[in-house]
Amino acid sequence: MDKKGCMKCGSRNAATKEVAMTGTGLSKMFDIQHNQFIVVYCKSCGYSEFYNKQSSTGSNILDLFFG
Repeated sequence: MDKKGCMKCGSRNAATKEVAMTGTGLSKMFDIQHNQFIVVYCKSCGYSEFYNKQSSTGSNILDLFFG
């Protein structure tokens, strides 16, 4: 059985957001947010997956979330 959807609840109701985070060392100390990610999250249960924005371009990120 090929189940597609949220890994946790099976819902197909998802959305994306872009987030930036600090790294370690000086970037954390000076709050330099140079790590950029795309977050795909399930609107039903809140399960989330982070994808590196630089390496995720060119493909539909929601396809990765749904398998």
